[in-house]
Amino acid sequence: MNSPCYSVAMDLGVCQLRNFSISFLSSLLGTETSSVKLDNSSSGASVVAIDNKIEQAMDLVKSHLMYAVREEVEVLKEQIKELIERNSQLEQENNLLKNLASPEQLAQFQAQVQTGSPPSSSSTQGAQQPPAPSAQLAAQNSGPSA
Repeated sequence: MNSPCYSVAMDLGVCQLRNFSISFLSSLLGTETSSVKLDNSSSGASVVAIDNKIEQAMDLVKSHLMYAVREEVEVLKEQIKELIERNSQLEQENNLLKNLASPEQLAQFQAQVQTGSPPSSSSTQGAQQPPAPSAQLAAQNSGPSA
């Protein structure tokens, strides 16, 4: 073993972890590995240097994560806004359709909702169905006005 670390397995693991951390953090921070060597003679200073590098790397990761989270929050806020607008439009359309529907149509719809059956297609009951709500609305609006 040509390592400057101790031969005890735990000390060897710690030394390898330090060396890995130094090389990994150096690559993250764009510094040369040779400039961040583990110096056993001044281990206190090297531990402080390692801690500083780890702190810098953690700050960098934190800032990138915060930026990504902020972007995602903005996207989600926009989606929520669009969904609220769409929901409002659908509620208005639903209210309009309820107001224009005949009591028979409402009863038929309630029966379909309770049984869970899909609405019947217009091709099978075309002759039985009254005009579409938009046609009813146009007929109401074109009637005599006071």
